[in-house]
Amino acid sequence: MEYENVIFERHGHVGVVTLNRPEYLNAMSYGLQEDTRAVCAEIEADDDLRVMVLTGAGRGFCAGADLSGEGGPPDRDKTQAENLDQYGWVGKQALAIFRMTKPTIAAVNGVAVGAGFSLAMACDLRVGHPQTRFKVMFAERALSPDSGTSWFLPRVAGYSRAMDLFTTNRDLFGEEAYRIGVLDRLVPQEQVLDTAIEVAEQISKLPPLAVRNGKRVIQWNLAQDLEAALRTESHGLALSRRAVNDHAEQRAAWREQRKGEFTGT
Repeated sequence: MEYENVIFERHGHVGVVTLNRPEYLNAMSYGLQEDTRAVCAEIEADDDLRVMVLTGAGRGFCAGADLSGEGGPPDRDKTQAENLDQYGWVGKQALAIFRMTKPTIAAVNGVAVGAGFSLAMACDLRVGHPQTRFKVMFAERALSPDSGTSWFLPRVAGYSRAMDLFTTNRDLFGEEAYRIGVLDRLVPQEQVLDTAIEVAEQISKLPPLAVRNGKRVIQWNLAQDLEAALRTESHGLALSRRAVNDHAEQRAAWREQRKGEFTGT
């Protein structure tokens, strides 16, 4: 599938998605919203792709909602399904990323504010550099948080840090972001994308069904007590064992003291 607002490239088992509105710091126009959700669905459905890396073209990762007036939604009456939608584009964006069973890595090459901050937080891992700049932004716009910020940020950085970043609306730069867990890797600016792809390639060498199922188990257990979590883990083990060829390959690789070659089958 071809896209107008994102660049989609394949690096082996890694899908690299670049938000491609650099003149607007990749602010989320209607077209970019649609393309981002569509490319997530394409990667999720393709068994040859095992990890997604998300980055931005130019100086920014994503400047949040597009306030320029350019690239708005089509001028037409809404469908019934659209009128019944409870999430809006910001909610659908968060779900498109978070519901992917394949690991997702944000290569945060520059500014990530508002819904752009949330887009990065929806990913499983984040790579940035010392001048990477995050900002919650919503209070400055006379808004409460949306796009999943109120759910992702406290879980990643803790309640008080989430409140600090929301209520003061201050900038969060790379070194502090790394210290509080918003970034998982801190590297020089020119190495951000390459590092994200390297991490993705490392992940892609593991048994893919086990990785996907493990991600799902960890996500489900965010909202469960220990006893329920243990039951979820037991169920997850049973699902992972459905990749019978990978289980046989894992045992053979261990016996032969070599790296395994896994297919997800």
